Amino acid sequence: MCGFVGIYSPKNPELADLQLLKRMTDTLTHRGPDAQYLSRQPGLGLGFCRLSIIDLLGGKQPIFNEDGTVVLVCNGEIYNYRALRKKLRQRGHCFQAEVDVEVLVHLYEENGPEFVQELSGQFAFALYDQPRQRLLLGRDPAGIAPLYYFWRDGTLLFASEIKALLEHPLVDRRVDLTGLDQVLTFPGPVSPRTLFADIRSVPPGHMLIVEAGVPVCRCQDHRI
Repeated sequence: MCGFVGIYSPKNPELADLQLLKRMTDTLTHRGPDAQYLSRQPGLGLGFCRLSIIDLLGGKQPIFNEDGTVVLVCNGEIYNYRALRKKLRQRGHCFQAEVDVEVLVHLYEENGPEFVQELSGQFAFALYDQPRQRLLLGRDPAGIAPLYYFWRDGTLLFASEIKALLEHPLVDRRVDLTGLDQVLTFPGPVSPRTLFADIRSVPPGHMLIVEAGVPVCRCQDHRI
């Protein structure tokens, strides 16, 4: 179990303040007590708490592609990563570590958003393609790994747990009454609803895609 947070705000990069990013990331220390990493680039901040399982000495996240134009944070495990890594190396891709989730970066380079079709595992990820200014949030088909997000006025916040989002001043704590009714009726809220009116979860087996320059959040659901 690991955890990650992100602030994507190309129009208001000051909202990806480093101190604020660290405060959000600190709420997930229990998910990844072995190491904490923060990364910032224009309009995007990423935080990651790591529980080291594969490649104990390597495997630092965020993970970048060869030229640094694609960046990834991922919580989970890719079961078929060895076969994928072998195929990608044959196609000329270079790996920086032995961690399983690094294959996502290079699969995306090969196949774009459809790279998720080749994954077998339990995972939640955030991947940013800087040249295309495209952000992808994806979740495994069974919904084992959690992933929540908040959107307002061109700013997208995302995290492995809701309490990380609540650290950001843009997010209020208004109750979603329908979500509350679902908790009292079912085992829990039905995705994408949560107990908070402005916070949603990425549904299992789906991907949220945000393209820069679009005045509202454009969400596309892709079956994984």
